[in-house]
Amino acid sequence: MVTANAQSRLSDLVEIQHAQSTELIGYGLVTGLDRTGDRSSSSRGAVFTVQSIANMLENFGITVDPERLRTRNVAAVMVTARLSPYHAPGSQIDVTVSSLGDASSLSGGVLLQTPLFDPNNEEVFALAQGALIVGGITAELQGARVSQNQTLTATIPGGATVDSNQEYEMTTDEPLGLVLREPNYANARSIVEIINSTFDEELAMMYHPGLVEVEWPDAFQDRGSMNIFTSIILEQEIEVETIAKVVINERTGTIVAGGDVIIDDVMISHGNIQVRTQNTPLISQPPALSGGETTVLDIPQAAFNESPAQTIVLEPQTTVQQLSASLNTLGLSPRDIISIFQALNRAGVLRGKLIVM
Repeated sequence: MVTANAQSRLSDLVEIQHAQSTELIGYGLVTGLDRTGDRSSSSRGAVFTVQSIANMLENFGITVDPERLRTRNVAAVMVTARLSPYHAPGSQIDVTVSSLGDASSLSGGVLLQTPLFDPNNEEVFALAQGALIVGGITAELQGARVSQNQTLTATIPGGATVDSNQEYEMTTDEPLGLVLREPNYANARSIVEIINSTFDEELAMMYHPGLVEVEWPDAFQDRGSMNIFTSIILEQEIEVETIAKVVINERTGTIVAGGDVIIDDVMISHGNIQVRTQNTPLISQPPALSGGETTVLDIPQAAFNESPAQTIVLEPQTTVQQLSASLNTLGLSPRDIISIFQALNRAGVLRGKLIVM
C-alpha cells in the first residue's frame, strides 16, 4: 500500500468521541414528474403511492376515491439525512431521496414536506422539502427507453431544516476522546505528541490506533473553557500518513484517483463480445388439393461477434495519469474503466485502496 506524508489539521482527522451523528429517515412524495412516476393501476402498480396521494389531498379538504386516481406524475420515496450533534434548530442539512415504487425517473421532481425522524425513538428532528438534483438522464418513448447513470436516486443540498436535536455535552468525568477517522499508529502517536507539546503536560495518551484520550487541564473545567480547549486541540497540525486511494461511484460512472496511486507492471486486454439471437420465419406450403394448411414456423438462430482484443502493457511504477492516457487510447467508457480498476485491485497490482460507493 502506497502512503504519503502531508500536513493536516486535527479537525480533518478526528471526530469527538460520543458526538456521533444521528441517521434520519422519512417517507415522502415527489411531484412534478413527466409521467415517470409510480404507476397507479394494474397489478404491478404502487398501491401505497395512490393511498398516500389520497391521504395528502384529504389534509387539504379534498376527498378522492383512491381507486379513481390515475397519475404518473407522483412517486413515493424514502428520504434519508445525517444529523450532526452540533446542528442547532434552524440549520440546514443535505438529504438523499430514493424511489420506493416503480417510478422510471425522479428527474424534474419536487419533494413535498417530509418529516425526518430517528427510527430508534421515532422523534422528528427535521423537515425536508425542495427540488431534486438527479445525477442521470433518461428518455422514453412508447416501446423504447434509454437512460444514463442513476435516475432513481437524487439529492437536495440543504434540503432539510433542523427542528430539534440531541445536544452533546462534554463532561470532566471522562477524558476527551479523539476518534481517528482512519486508525493509524503513526498518526495517533503524532496527535499525542503535538497535544502534549502544545500544553507542556502529559495530557494525551494513545488508547489504541483509533482513539486518543486527553485529560482535562485544571484551567479548563467549565463548559465554555472545555469547548475552547477542544478547539485549540483541533487547530493543531501534524504530518500524517495518507493512503493512496481510488474512489469509484458505480451509480454515476465516476472515478476519482489520487496522483500518488501507482500501478505495478501488468498487461490489460480488453475486447467486446456481441451475442445476437433471432427467429427466421419459414413458410410451409402444402401441395394443391392436398387438404393441408399453410403454416408459418420460426427457426431460431444464434450468432456472436467477437471484436479483436485491445491490449496495453504497463511498465512498473506507472502513475494514474499514465494509466488514464493508455486507457483513453482504447476509447473505453467509464464503466469499462471501472471494471479494469476492480480487476487491477484483485490482481494485486493496484498500489492503493479501492473504495466503491
